[in-house]
Amino acid sequence: MSIAPTNPPMNPFTVVKRFINREILPVLGKLQLAIVLLLVIALFSILGTVIEQGQSVAFYQANYPEKPALFGFLTWKVVLIAGLDHVYRTWWYLSLLVLFGASLTTCTFKRQLPALKWFTRTQKLYSQPRQFQKFALSAELTQPSIAPLKSLLESRKYTIVQEDNRLYARKGLIGRVGPIIVHASMLIILLGGIVGAMTGFVAQELIPSGNTFKVQNITDAGPWSGSQIPQDWSVKVNRFWIDYLPTGEIDQFYSDLSVLNQAGEEVQRKTIHVNEPLRYQGVTLYQADWNISGIAVKLNNSPVLQFPMGQIKVPTGGRLWGSFVPIKPDLSDGVSLIVKDMQGLVLVYGMDGKLISTVRKGMAVEVKGIKLAIVDVTGSTGLQIKADPGIPIVYLGFGLMMISVILSYVSHSQVWGLWQEGKLYIGGTTNRAQVAFEQEFLGILEQLSAAEKVETLAGKN
Repeated sequence: MSIAPTNPPMNPFTVVKRFINREILPVLGKLQLAIVLLLVIALFSILGTVIEQGQSVAFYQANYPEKPALFGFLTWKVVLIAGLDHVYRTWWYLSLLVLFGASLTTCTFKRQLPALKWFTRTQKLYSQPRQFQKFALSAELTQPSIAPLKSLLESRKYTIVQEDNRLYARKGLIGRVGPIIVHASMLIILLGGIVGAMTGFVAQELIPSGNTFKVQNITDAGPWSGSQIPQDWSVKVNRFWIDYLPTGEIDQFYSDLSVLNQAGEEVQRKTIHVNEPLRYQGVTLYQADWNISGIAVKLNNSPVLQFPMGQIKVPTGGRLWGSFVPIKPDLSDGVSLIVKDMQGLVLVYGMDGKLISTVRKGMAVEVKGIKLAIVDVTGSTGLQIKADPGIPIVYLGFGLMMISVILSYVSHSQVWGLWQEGKLYIGGTTNRAQVAFEQEFLGILEQLSAAEKVETLAGKN
């Protein structure tokens, strides 16, 4: 009695490998999947642009209330739970990027690279006239040899392979590289986005003129952003000021900033304004906002007294700042100082809420027998501070994509030739610019025909 041999157990690694090759890779390599993923990523990217990112809970509660909910479902709870307040750093958005990258990589190795390998190898040389009938562009001419065709193709920058009376020529092979570079550039862009999301950070600081600060108020940061947040240098706001138009509207606001090392020495200095930031060691400081932080006054012959100013909520949506200045030692009496900008005009109100007077910076007014002088109005600069190590990678990806677009316009043209028993058979094809190739093909035929006529006439003479 014989016993049938049993198959040895399969290596788990082999099982996983077969499952990936047979089940996962064919799905990842589908163009439809890549298109769907790209559309989903675009949708959530738009959503991350529309919904303000990195704001406080109070901000979302005010702008996305539960009643009435935006579009019937979008409330502040939905925004926070789904991570729509920091879309580009959520696990599901990064997972979409990784999945899309895996799909592109699979498509590149399964389709693009094998196709390029096929085009880069030496093509088959045809040896039968009937084989030229399959070409959309083909011709049969009477020629003494295949040499005239070879000479014409060489003059038109074709790369030629010849065996006896058979010939193959091509040019524009670099156009076939374009799709591969497109895939590579998209992968690089995705990598840059992931690097930026994981290692970048965003901070906001509101600093009065003359103060020095370190980046601390982080509003959004990736899990590996610790190395990007500056620890060994700080920034001093030398001065903050605003230029106004004759109409009283803001023209531009400026911050004179100095970067200080740990010893307090200035290593870089720049005056920034909107669209003109300061960059230092991969960190960018943008001029984003402004505020009024305090007011300096003198009461009679007193030293200069500094009082903080707070922003007052205005129903019409304007901006006002106010401060209370006591004019009696027991704080039983005083005045309220109101300013709306940094042009120096101060409104003085009494305890009864009535306007007492208006006074400008550098001038004084008498209030209940006390001389009140306005020394200065101190402004604060609002800075948005960002670090995104993925930006150079993204720029590289977009640069390669522009190159690939240019390469994609290069036509890959191929010509076959066969000379047999006094007959020259020619066939050709191209992947784009069909009209231009037809004109070139007809031009070659005309030159060959003209050369044959000249040779015939010379023979008769």
